[in-house]
Amino acid sequence: MDMNTHKPIAYENRILEVRGLRTYFFTDDGIVKAVDGVDLYIKRGEVLGLVGESGCGKTVTSFSIMRLVQSPGRIITGNIYFDGQDLLTLNEREMGRIRGNLISMIFQQPTTCLNPVMRIGDHLIEVLQIHQNMNKEQARKRAVELLEMVGIPEPQKRIHAYPHEVSGGQAQRIMIALALACRPVLLIADEPTTALDVTIQAQVLELMRSLRAEFGASILLITHDLGVIAEMAERVAVMYAGQIVEEAAVNELFTNPMHPYTSALLRSIPILGKNPPRLDVIPGSVPDLLDLPKGCRFEPRCLASTSQLRPRCLSEHPELRQIREGHWVRCHLYH
Repeated sequence: MDMNTHKPIAYENRILEVRGLRTYFFTDDGIVKAVDGVDLYIKRGEVLGLVGESGCGKTVTSFSIMRLVQSPGRIITGNIYFDGQDLLTLNEREMGRIRGNLISMIFQQPTTCLNPVMRIGDHLIEVLQIHQNMNKEQARKRAVELLEMVGIPEPQKRIHAYPHEVSGGQAQRIMIALALACRPVLLIADEPTTALDVTIQAQVLELMRSLRAEFGASILLITHDLGVIAEMAERVAVMYAGQIVEEAAVNELFTNPMHPYTSALLRSIPILGKNPPRLDVIPGSVPDLLDLPKGCRFEPRCLASTSQLRPRCLSEHPELRQIREGHWVRCHLYH
C-alpha cells in the first residue's frame, strides 16, 4: 500500500490530520456523543498534548485514530489522514499493517492490555514476527534488547515472566517496549504516567523523548497532567465534552489562556510556595453527553460570560475559530 497516495499538498509536514471526527455510542438510554466534531493535526516529529477532564473524549479520540472503537460505539463521520492516507477508508487487514507498526499506542491500563496467559517475551516476539518478519530467534534477541532499553532489570529472565509477576511500573515499561518494537512513525500515549511514582514517571517521559530523538517519531500525548504537557509538548489541544475548545502553542496557552475552561484548569494547579496553598475548583460538573446543552457546552460552569453574551451562550453553539496566529478558541467572548 502506498502511504503517499492522495496526500494533501498543503499538509505535507503533517503526519496526522483529523477532520470533523464524530464517534458516538448507541446505548439503550440514547446516543452518547463522546467525540463530536474533533479537528486536530500533528506535525512530523512533534509532540501534541491533548488535555481535559476524565470523560471529555480524549481516549475515545485515540481509539478512533487506531480504529479500535467497539460496539456500541461507531465512527459516524470524519476523516483521519495518516501520512496522507485516510485510515477510515481502509479495510481491517490494511489497518492491521499500520496498527502496532507505523502507529503504536501506550494504553492507559497496561496490566489489562497484556494477555495474562502469555509470557512477557511472547508478547514482544509475536509483534516482531508479524510486523518485522523476524524468525523466532531474531525476535527473542530483539525482545531482550527492548526490555533492556526500557529499563527492565534482568531482561533475559523477565521474558519468561507472566504479566502478574511484574509491578505496575514494569508493566507500563513493557507496554512502551511493545509500542517501540517496530519503531513507529506515530506514538499515541494515553495517560502514560498515571499511577506511577515520580521516579518511574520521569523515566517513562525520558523514554518517549528518546524515541522522538532517535527515530523522529511524532507523539500524541493524552493526559490530564498539565505539568507533563508543559515538559513534553510543543502544542496543546484542550478538550471538553467531546470537542476541542482551545488549541495553541504550549507556551502561548500557559501564559495566555483564552477559553474560560482552560483558564479554570490552569487555576486548579497547585503552586509551590503559596501559603496556605489554594486550589480553585471549577463549579458544576461535565454535561451529560446524552443530553448536551443547546448552546455552549461549558456555559453552565462558566464564570466569564457577561449578561449581554449569556443569551447567545445559552442558544448558539460556538465554533472553533482562530483568534491569533496558531491560537484557536471555541468561545463567544472572542467572536
